[in-house]
Amino acid sequence: MTAYIFVSVLILITCILLILVVLVQNSKGGGLASNFSSSNQFMGVRKTADFLEKTTWTLAIILLSLSLLSIFVIPRNRGTQGQADTELRPAIDEKAAPVQDFQPKPGEEQKK
Repeated sequence: MTAYIFVSVLILITCILLILVVLVQNSKGGGLASNFSSSNQFMGVRKTADFLEKTTWTLAIILLSLSLLSIFVIPRNRGTQGQADTELRPAIDEKAAPVQDFQPKPGEEQKK
């Protein structure tokens, strides 16, 4: 259970970081990246765009990997599931019995 919570928190953090990086990127209409590149002269405009693109791809791959990892750490209660199955099995078998042709009981006449 703790591994599942840990992976879920990592997925949440990755999603938030991915959202922030995508919002900072320069789009066709301009974005927040233009504001950062003008104030930050040591990297330059092109290097800022490359860095943001690599960060986006890295976070996307991390998110995919964590999502696949979460499949293996999902807690499963096998004991409870088996118990519910044995409790419901007689009711299911009773309802699933094939319907026999209707035969009136001896002494009863068929009503039309």
